[in-house]
Amino acid sequence: MRSKLFIATALVAALTASALAPFAFGQAAQVQRINVRGTIAKLDGQALTVKTPDKGNVTVALAPNYMVRALVRKTLSDIHPGDFVGTTSVPGDDGKLHAVEVHFFPANLHLPETQSPWDSTPNATMTNAHVAGVAKAAQGSLLSINYKGSVAQVIVDKKTQIVAPSPQPASAADLKPGRAVYVFASKDANGNYSAANITVEKNGVKPPM
Repeated sequence: MRSKLFIATALVAALTASALAPFAFGQAAQVQRINVRGTIAKLDGQALTVKTPDKGNVTVALAPNYMVRALVRKTLSDIHPGDFVGTTSVPGDDGKLHAVEVHFFPANLHLPETQSPWDSTPNATMTNAHVAGVAKAAQGSLLSINYKGSVAQVIVDKKTQIVAPSPQPASAADLKPGRAVYVFASKDANGNYSAANITVEKNGVKPPM
């Protein structure tokens, strides 16, 4: 059950995809899935207030059994064929897709391949798929990912953030004011936010999703 909860946070990617099944109050038909990003203003019991750059302060009601996730940095050499990753990419002036971030999903999760617009940066797309390979490219490295029978290619360079779930557990004690946070939340018809999973900055690693 704990591993399944991780799915919604990542996707991320759908992350992802990271990313972490959202917790919602009310009927599913009445809720929206909302990415909440920013820094923690405060944690008051089960209420997490996030200072966001676009929505002001957003208070998220946390599920009774909410889970806190942290990330660790990875490098391009950690990416291998067969890995299931979430990739946020944007079109470059060269007409190619450039990866803003790549995040790993746990190897024991079997997630569907997905691709959709992503709101972390303008014109971004999130793709969750298996890695086909990594090759050298003029502008960095070329990450090839299998997406529903075709291969998509993205440029990975020094600016690309690569992260994976931390093997060290995180907890409510890590939800300290000022730390960066990412929440894949539900928003009901009354404008109330709720969530079951939180990805928080720890050891200097901020959620890039």
